[in-house]
Order: sequence, then structure tokens, then C-alpha cells
Amino acid sequence: MGIHYDYKSTRGAKAMEKQAKREKKLAEKRAKKQLKSGLNKKEDETIPLDQVVTLEHLTNPEKK
Repeated sequence: MGIHYDYKSTRGAKAMEKQAKREKKLAEKRAKKQLKSGLNKKEDETIPLDQVVTLEHLTNPEKK
């Protein structure tokens, strides 16, 4: 019977713990996803702004 009496008094703390757990899990998932996407990206694929984009840049198989 004691469990019923302290339910209301502890429900706020339990809700905060659950929320913290959810946020932690979500942050870990985001970090993992960001790390995974960062590894798949090739380094410095962009063309510098001072260069003109030509057909050679777009079709050169040696660059890829």
C-alpha cells in the first residue's frame, strides 16, 4: 500500500529522469549520425570561389 501514497510525490522526479534519459539517448543518436555522415564525406570536394566552374570540373573522371 505504501507505493500508492508516494506516487504523486515522486512522479515529477520520475518524469524529469525519463526526460533526461530521452534527451541523452537522442544526443547520442545525433552524435553517432553526425560522425557517420562526416566519415562518408570526401574531404574538400568543393571548388574554391575564385575558380570558374567548367565542364572539365564536372565531367573529369580522374578527379572523382
